[in-house]
Amino acid sequence: MKKGCIFILASVLFLGLNGQPVVTASGPGKTTYVHFVPEKFSNLFTLNTEPVLKIHSGDTVSTETIDAMGFDKNGVKRQKGGNPLTGPFYIENSQAGDVLQITLNTISLNRSYAYTTETFISRSVPEEISKQFSKRAPLVKWKLDLESSTGWPDSAASKFVHLQNFKIPLNPFLGCIGLAPDNRKNEILSFFQGSFGGNMDFSRVASGSTVYLPVFHDGGFLFIGDGHAAQGDGEIAGNALETSLNVEFTVKLIKKEQLQLTIPRIEDSVYIMSVGSSETLDNALKTATADLLVWLRNDYQITLEESTQVMSTSIEYTIAEIADPEVIVVAKIKKKLLLSLKK
Repeated sequence: MKKGCIFILASVLFLGLNGQPVVTASGPGKTTYVHFVPEKFSNLFTLNTEPVLKIHSGDTVSTETIDAMGFDKNGVKRQKGGNPLTGPFYIENSQAGDVLQITLNTISLNRSYAYTTETFISRSVPEEISKQFSKRAPLVKWKLDLESSTGWPDSAASKFVHLQNFKIPLNPFLGCIGLAPDNRKNEILSFFQGSFGGNMDFSRVASGSTVYLPVFHDGGFLFIGDGHAAQGDGEIAGNALETSLNVEFTVKLIKKEQLQLTIPRIEDSVYIMSVGSSETLDNALKTATADLLVWLRNDYQITLEESTQVMSTSIEYTIAEIADPEVIVVAKIKKKLLLSLKK
């Protein structure tokens, strides 16, 4: 148990609008640590469902996710595939225009294998390469060594003869983290992304990072899922190393008077990062760059002219996702370079 916290095993229920049980974690003014075991999952980022847990700003939740195909840590099929999500978590007192700050305290693997696909997506390579692969790409199972934090193709000895000694470092992260979107139906399938967050598939959404998301509805309706053991930029096989995860996060509510956002932001010990999404790479890049410019000007009071010198010499880009309907480009800059800026 953490000092100064109330620990609750999430089991105190009341009935919601449709007679579904809703868990209340804490009361206002209290800091609560909740261990929540999900029993149902959603294939939508949606406002049109009862929250599974109601929490307050400052609360910490430990929970788990299932993999993109719907299998849990024990290999049991819990939901149909397509990035099933844990949630939604309802954040008390959050309103449209506010910002939800989600600090990912720990993200860890909870099983010893993952799956990916044997293909290249069409956006990643010329057509003469992508057409060599079947539209129903076969799955490839990977072995995950949790002690050494390394992984390798489990079928290497029999199929991938040149990969018998190929190992990669693991980097568990959330492919999906998002709120209920603001569109006509107030919901969207869990393989989409946008201003609400969603299926960003960005490998720095890992332990120690903080995600900032604009709130579109009372309560926010926070979902997490699509656990990855590792992934190269772009997710060019159409899948990462898909697996289940244990996740602990802390939420903080930032009211609209303090901060307003139009797209997701992320920070960790190294970078501040703005996440742009669009149907095209150039528009996603422009969106991310424009938001990082706003972030720098607001927090460091630099002029537009000064920002040209800071950003043109120091900005970095990551093409986080090109496998999904919208691409993700992340504009980022190292925090250590900003320490010398006068405030």
